[in-house]
Amino acid sequence: MAEAIQISVRTLVEHVYRSGSIDSRFRSSSTLHDGTRIHQMIQKTYGESEQKEVYLRAEVKAGDLSYIIDGRCDGLLFRDDGVVIDEIKSYSQTSEQIQQGGYPVHWAQAKLYAFMYAKDNDLQKITVQLTYVHVDTLEKIYFQKRYHTPELEVFLEHVMKVYSPYANLLANHRRKRNESCKELSFPFESYREGQRKLAGGVYKSIFDKKNLFAKAPTGIGKTISTLFPSVKAIGEGHLDKVFYLTAKTITRTAAEEAFKKMRSCGLCMSTVTITAKDKVCFKEETNCQKDYCEFANGYYDRINDAILDILSNETGMTREIIEIYAKKHTVCPFEFSLDLAYSADSIICDYNYVFDPRVSLKRLLEDQKKSTALLVDEAHNLVDRGREMFSSSLNKDVFLQLKKEFKGVNKSLFDAASKLNAWFLALKKENPDKHEFTLDHLDNELLDSLIQFVEITEQALSIEASPTLLEAYFIVNNFLKINEFLDEHYVIYVEKVKNDLNVKLFCIDPSKLLHQMGKGYRAKIFFSATLSPLNFYQDLLGGQEDDYVLSIPSPFSSDQVDVYIHPLSTRYGDRERTKESIAAGIQSLIKKRPGNYLIFFPSYQYLLAVYEQFKQQNEETKTTIQAAGMTEPEREAFLDAFKPNQLETLLGFAVLGGIFSEGVDLIGDRLNGVVVIGVGLPQLCFERNLIRDHFNQLNKNGYDYAYVYPGMNKVLQAGGRLIRSEEDFGTIVLIDDRFLQRQYQQLLPSEWQMFTIGSL
Repeated sequence: MAEAIQISVRTLVEHVYRSGSIDSRFRSSSTLHDGTRIHQMIQKTYGESEQKEVYLRAEVKAGDLSYIIDGRCDGLLFRDDGVVIDEIKSYSQTSEQIQQGGYPVHWAQAKLYAFMYAKDNDLQKITVQLTYVHVDTLEKIYFQKRYHTPELEVFLEHVMKVYSPYANLLANHRRKRNESCKELSFPFESYREGQRKLAGGVYKSIFDKKNLFAKAPTGIGKTISTLFPSVKAIGEGHLDKVFYLTAKTITRTAAEEAFKKMRSCGLCMSTVTITAKDKVCFKEETNCQKDYCEFANGYYDRINDAILDILSNETGMTREIIEIYAKKHTVCPFEFSLDLAYSADSIICDYNYVFDPRVSLKRLLEDQKKSTALLVDEAHNLVDRGREMFSSSLNKDVFLQLKKEFKGVNKSLFDAASKLNAWFLALKKENPDKHEFTLDHLDNELLDSLIQFVEITEQALSIEASPTLLEAYFIVNNFLKINEFLDEHYVIYVEKVKNDLNVKLFCIDPSKLLHQMGKGYRAKIFFSATLSPLNFYQDLLGGQEDDYVLSIPSPFSSDQVDVYIHPLSTRYGDRERTKESIAAGIQSLIKKRPGNYLIFFPSYQYLLAVYEQFKQQNEETKTTIQAAGMTEPEREAFLDAFKPNQLETLLGFAVLGGIFSEGVDLIGDRLNGVVVIGVGLPQLCFERNLIRDHFNQLNKNGYDYAYVYPGMNKVLQAGGRLIRSEEDFGTIVLIDDRFLQRQYQQLLPSEWQMFTIGSL
């Protein structure tokens, strides 16, 4: 017998009764808090014998499926004329629909609770009450209806009839999915060396409910080696959902291709790719309001049909597929992808949808985490991304601008902005000669002023929208949210930039918060070719003592690559002096070994300086350059220029750590060599020095943590573009005298250790 489908009352009625439009106009950040406050306020008025948060449950058969429907009703009241189910809702603005008798979705929720209680207690009649409370005025509006239990039973049958097509579709799909996952064989003729070990490590980690840190070499096929065992774990009932998390669009494509390959071998599994809202928006301006965007207007009236349509016809829901169906049904493609994520077996998306406290998909998986695995691709990127997610800053100019904008227009706002501007001015005067300095703590005066600013701004924005004020509101709110995380993993620092002053809550060590945000998932698999040294990444990615660790040696032979170390200084002060020698070295390389080369530089300015020097003597050599802010078509054109078996040499000038140094596959003769200029160290700066000092105080090598490991990671990623299969052969040239120092050399992969010193 098939297992019963468990669904909450709220999820069920929202699916059947949601209607209306997406509206991204201002909403107070305190909405959730207000709702809780108002629920508690009303529940305190209940009599002694009356109950709150009462758990109710019903088993229902609809068609071929069985359901367990459950939830907690807000109040169970006992009156002389019978039992009352109370459903409490808060609202912040005048609502015509409330005046007209309440929202259908709220009635539906309360009626299902009423049916459950009446059925369990053999009641013939029961009263349903909706209690609406205004968050500011606390004005209460009550609606009551009395129902016979058979009426409520008919209502439930109607709800299930509307929900059933979606539920049947999912149930049928899951049966096929589980069977196909069980039967699926590895979708290639054989495993590459190292692949089976990685796949085995992933499966064992999922089976044992453990986290895995895996260093696996470039070119062995990490994407399929992590996805295939996850798919098999679904077939064995250990998993129900997989997140494939990436930092870059190009690695998302690799995951889509891996699923496509498995589908060609019989897999029946749905995947959805979530693309950033700004990228997929159909309108010129991303403005999610019904009076501007037809895809937002009436979105909830059409979304169920759109979901049924796409799930009935597609399994690989890529950006392109989602856009086709979004246009067909006139729904927002971004919100569409989020709604599809509820139903999909696998979600391919950016790290931030899981780890960033501001944008994570909390509504998606809170109750499903135990059967979900996170596959974190190119996990070395998550260290700096984590720092970015958990940091926040405020600058003086924001409040100065608001002060000017609202002078004589809104006294409360003008005073609030003036107060904050004055705080920054006082801080500036206290530190006249310092351009960068740390603070031990944020004083209460600032925090009180920021909270007051938020309250005044919420009132102003509920009346009239101001883009400057709205942006400031989000900045301040984010700052206050991050302030709640402050502990020994943070440093507060101040930076002067011309006349402006910036205060930053800087997350030096993201490990605690990454661990916290990833809690509850069955398994987390962190993998990368450059997760080296492993203990550094375990330390900063929130690893625990009982996590599994796997380091797979490269399957590729040192005979496949010729490595040269050219000991020139590429330090900032020496760049002008050595650029001519570097250009001459590149010229010598392509003369002796013609072909397609990627040449990586530590900065764009340095790239241009050497490029110009090279072109003076080599006008005829074909070149292509990574430009700042390239569009996706421009990126594709850059890579398309690297064609196999070209008769003339092509040099691609790119930035180390940029879009072309990771996740790029130029197989065979499309790439014959890589030149890396410099050891990739981040630029010396106050922030990096804070990282260094922090880890020095913990008796770790702070300089390595702040500079050497992140820098050499970029070098290894860039060099990893070259050898992608057993048939590939090529040349790597490392230009910097520091590559001969033990500190850097020990971080080079074993197949690079047989190097030759000197230029070609």
